[in-house]
Amino acid sequence: MFRYPIDFLISLYKSRQLIFRLAVNDFKVKYLGSMLGISWAFLQPTLTIMIFWFVFQVGFKNAPVDNFPFILWLICGMIPWFFFNDALINATSSILDNAYLVKKVVFRVGILPFVKITSALFIHIFFIAVIFIMFMLYGYSPTAYSLQAFYYTFAMCMLLLGLVWLTASIVVFLKDIAQVIAVFLQFAFWLTPIFYPIKIVPAKFQFILKMNPILYIVEGYRDAFINHIWFWDHYNQTIYFWIVTVFFLVIGGTIFRKLRPHFADVL
Repeated sequence: MFRYPIDFLISLYKSRQLIFRLAVNDFKVKYLGSMLGISWAFLQPTLTIMIFWFVFQVGFKNAPVDNFPFILWLICGMIPWFFFNDALINATSSILDNAYLVKKVVFRVGILPFVKITSALFIHIFFIAVIFIMFMLYGYSPTAYSLQAFYYTFAMCMLLLGLVWLTASIVVFLKDIAQVIAVFLQFAFWLTPIFYPIKIVPAKFQFILKMNPILYIVEGYRDAFINHIWFWDHYNQTIYFWIVTVFFLVIGGTIFRKLRPHFADVL
């Protein structure tokens, strides 16, 4: 049961050049034909952040959070969420979108969800650079803690891989799963302390929010850039996150492997 995810991670490394080429092609095709082209990949998240900033800081006049400008605190939560949201939605439909490859016996179908994650990762890396630039514009220089953003990005990729193995394999047989995921993400967005600090939630309800593994990522980015806390200092949350991640890797990998032989028959 545990062997498939480990073997697959090894195969991902061996197929890294193919994955990169397919991800670049997916990134280009996604915005092919639009007037602004791939600029939309960066404009849409930027505009969303600006809208939230205007509503909560200009409109509601939110005070700085933890003595940091609200916009800096906000982007540390919004940017990892954008990556998680886009990667999960796009990777869920990765098998359906590449039916012609699935029907090729020699093609390793299991890399298709990861191709979508890698495609979303291109945009995320750009916005990590935006975080560094924004902090420097406000007078906050990068520190060694800031490098943890790449650890949290890796952690998010592993969580996503397990989730999309599960969703991408099931959606082939149950098309409604794609809509279920979209609705789920809307609820998850508001239940994740992205634009509000968790400390404003009554203590008796905080444990519910802490069960959400994305909270670990969002708070991790803030620890990296704002709070200057190492991830191992929150060892309880770190252990919990990786237990959940390994669970999804094992369950997702197992289900994907069992359903894989039937994909071509359904598509």
